[in-house]
Amino acid sequence: MADIIGYNGQRKEFKFVGVPDKFFPGKLSYNIATGKAKFGADAVAPNMLFAKFLRSPYAHAVIKSIDASEAKKIPGVVDVIAWDDPELKNLSPGRQFIGTTAYQEDQEVGAIVVAENEDICEEALKALKIDWEVLPHIVDPRDGIKEGAPVISPAQKGGKPNLTTASIIDGDIEAGFKQADSILEFDFEMPPMASHFPNPSGGLSYWYDDDYSGEGQCLHIEGTVFGGARSIASLYNLPNEKLNAVTLYQGGKYCDWGFRKSQQITPFLSKRTGRPVRCVNKRENHYDMFINQFLGHVKIGYKNDATITAVQLYFLADNGIPGSSAFGSIRDMNYGPWYTTRCLNIHQSMDAVTTNRGNMYLSSQFCPFAWDTKTVAFHMIADKLGMDPIEVARRNIHGSASQLDHTPQPSFEACIAEGKKLMNWQWHKAGEKKLPDGRMHGMSFRYQMCPRHGSSRYSATVYLRNGKVYMPTQGPCTGMFATDACAAVVAEEMGAKWEDVIIEYSKKAVFTPVGGGSDGTTASAWVMKEAAGLCRKKVLEAAATQLKVRTDDLDIEDSVVFVRSDPTQKLPFSSLGSIGATFDGRPPDAIWSQMGKALDIINTLYCEVAVDTDTGEVEVLRWGIAVDPGKVMRRLSLEGQIQQAIMFSDGIGRSEEFVFDKQSGVRLSSNMFDYKKPTIVDIGPTQFGVVETRGGNAAYGGGGVSHSMSNTHMVVCAIHNAIGKWVDPPATPAKILKALGKA
Repeated sequence: MADIIGYNGQRKEFKFVGVPDKFFPGKLSYNIATGKAKFGADAVAPNMLFAKFLRSPYAHAVIKSIDASEAKKIPGVVDVIAWDDPELKNLSPGRQFIGTTAYQEDQEVGAIVVAENEDICEEALKALKIDWEVLPHIVDPRDGIKEGAPVISPAQKGGKPNLTTASIIDGDIEAGFKQADSILEFDFEMPPMASHFPNPSGGLSYWYDDDYSGEGQCLHIEGTVFGGARSIASLYNLPNEKLNAVTLYQGGKYCDWGFRKSQQITPFLSKRTGRPVRCVNKRENHYDMFINQFLGHVKIGYKNDATITAVQLYFLADNGIPGSSAFGSIRDMNYGPWYTTRCLNIHQSMDAVTTNRGNMYLSSQFCPFAWDTKTVAFHMIADKLGMDPIEVARRNIHGSASQLDHTPQPSFEACIAEGKKLMNWQWHKAGEKKLPDGRMHGMSFRYQMCPRHGSSRYSATVYLRNGKVYMPTQGPCTGMFATDACAAVVAEEMGAKWEDVIIEYSKKAVFTPVGGGSDGTTASAWVMKEAAGLCRKKVLEAAATQLKVRTDDLDIEDSVVFVRSDPTQKLPFSSLGSIGATFDGRPPDAIWSQMGKALDIINTLYCEVAVDTDTGEVEVLRWGIAVDPGKVMRRLSLEGQIQQAIMFSDGIGRSEEFVFDKQSGVRLSSNMFDYKKPTIVDIGPTQFGVVETRGGNAAYGGGGVSHSMSNTHMVVCAIHNAIGKWVDPPATPAKILKALGKA
């Protein structure tokens, strides 16, 4: 679907939207590049105190008692607050802000120390005399379903302890398998992965008097996540006018909406001590689970022409500690990748097991559920039938309308054409191509639907004052540059010079361009487009009155309104006074909401590797990305999102791995040395091919791309094409040598 109901959604000429940034500088990029951007860890105030939580050294334990007498004697310690402190308990009636039970190592539990500096905080925490009761733990989901397993979470509605189950059946599975010429079965593992969290969360708070906002003190808080202001207002029973919440930059974290305790506790501590209080986590505190571990079995029925007739998936998934989001496990099953195929017989089932491994705050970059089973299956079928996996995909993907639509899907075909050209795609069977240096050559491919969840509603305002066009917003969120994209839309629709568009950051602004999938860019830009259209209309009406012409006779360019038939009759924005407009709403529901059963825009990903069969070393020669975001909103942001997704794919494919000590349950990889995230110098070159079908239904036919770009098994599939052996990610040299029988 195109943007057919929005203002100017069919615009053909673009001066700013989608135009490379070299022609006009990004407004937020400058702050990042020059180091001016302020993150939670940068928040400071005069005379501030520091706070740190007691963190559990055990995977599962209960605090029986705490003796803080020695800690309180340390010079510079201002306060030690235990879980049973009456004021702390009253902070969140009905639930404990911090409790006595730790469900994972490093969880905040038991006490908070406030002191003059961080070193004193650490000294005081070590001086606490704690009576721990260490409890049994689970750090492997397979152990959580065994008879006699420790109970981490109680049984629900007649089920089993630690276990949540789900099953979705479409069509007739038995009939589908009977139609098949061949049956493919394989085990599948998606390893757990940590969030890319470059800037540790936390912040600073202080209270102050303001005679203009009514009775009672106001709260200034820095370092909240998007939506955190509402949570803080509710937690501390504050009206919005008494809250000055500064939403800071949060770097490149993705789809992690967790509001950390370090961001919630500082107002309480500041009120209690009468001074500003800062509480910031360390980087090691942020090795939360970004994706859960999935251990599964896949059974596929297919015909000799590669058409798939039945799909049966079973997964045992790590559901994280109690309180973790089910979005990345049970709920993700709704987004079945197999719904993008013509196969109508699909059975998906999952046992999600509560463990003591880590907290899952929301969903993963690898959503939707088990997408990579399709990637692997297509490559396996291609190998067995001697076919190009692209052709296997083409014979199975359905058309735009439904699973019964067997016509070519336009976005898919456009991306395939671009991808083949980009990669000089020449498929070969597994183990058949050796490079001149003796290494084995491999390639892989996959497609996915592009996401726009369609769940976010926005209220956007555009106004003209003193010749400048203002776009009020609360501020940058979750590493996104959506505000720059929205500013480009405003400049486009208002006919303004780029330098005349002002992104006005205000804590009182309603507009914040963030949302699920790519709603934060394309859907928020759609709403901003509507607001700009209304404002433009008012500007033309005001100019028509002054120039004594009809509005239809006027146009705008470079912040000047002029008469089309006589451009010498003109008015600069500066002569038009103050004019503004607001629009509240959202574009039509996204096709994404149909879970793949209808398709609009597609992206494709390609990986080319060289494998040294003597050492097991893998070099990614290049990544290829041929995508259709519908309409590029801001090219630099698009490429940045994709680069991030490639970092995820490369990391989980080759190096990133959680390691737990099974006896103690302690995580052994929670630093950049033991948990090997790739850097920009580690991943292979990335080549982009962008097509714009305008097939989405957000701004100008845009949709999204980033949420679905990552893939856990792209490197693995390319390795198989090189050596003819399958390994589970991360595909380390040791695993590859073992698969080759050399270790």
